[in-house]
Amino acid sequence: MIHLHVTAWALGFILFILSLALKGKAGKILHMILRLDYLLILYSGIHLLVDPYLMNFEMPLGMEAITKGLAGVWLIASMEMILVKGKKGQPVTKMWVQFVIALILVLILGYVRLPLTV
Repeated sequence: MIHLHVTAWALGFILFILSLALKGKAGKILHMILRLDYLLILYSGIHLLVDPYLMNFEMPLGMEAITKGLAGVWLIASMEMILVKGKKGQPVTKMWVQFVIALILVLILGYVRLPLTV
């Protein structure tokens, strides 16, 4: 399941960059595909959270996994807000700051603190 999750995130970042770069109908289509990818990310992330961490809840790793899950949802929300506000012509500087903070938090918790073999 971890391979599905990492692949979905990689595809999500690629679609996010392409949605930012392309305008018009192509950008809209990629944004819709990205929203479907969000569902795949959420499904695999919830499965990774519930199966090893919440079934046998241990304090340090369980709370770090929950924090990583919440940061992942925050990252998805900031990606979506960057795209939506950018299309409307509104300022997105605050959303980019949130994106970077959430991305750093997710990467540190995912690749440094939590074990990769689930």
